[in-house]
Order: sequence, then structure tokens, then C-alpha cells
Amino acid sequence: MSADDASEIRLINKIVVHFGYLPTEQAVAEVADHVHRFWDPRMKRRLFELVDSQATGFEPVAVSAAALLR
Repeated sequence: MSADDASEIRLINKIVVHFGYLPTEQAVAEVADHVHRFWDPRMKRRLFELVDSQATGFEPVAVSAAALLR
């Protein structure tokens, strides 16, 4: 499996879709809050690795949420 097919990318993009009815800035905050509360440290670490490696497939809101989590 390539980095672009990582389960963390698929999962965070599903969360983004769930909050898609919100204005962008609010959606970013909600996605970041969800990841903060429900993802274990290994998943968060992998998310940051994927974002840092510029893996493709992320929704823009997902990338912004990851930045907010840092």
C-alpha cells in the first residue's frame, strides 16, 4: 500500500465529509477536535508523517485540521 492509500487519509477525509455542511473554518476546527479526542497517538503521528511527506489524497480541510492540531 502506498502512502497515498493510507487508512489515515481515508479516515480523516470521511470525517471532513461528515462536517462538510459547516463553513470551512468551523469544519477545520471540528475535524481537528475529533482527531484530538478520538485518534490514538500512533494514528496522529502517522497523520503528521503523511502530511509532512506531502502525500496526495488529503482534502484541504484535513490538511488544515492537521496543522491546527500541532
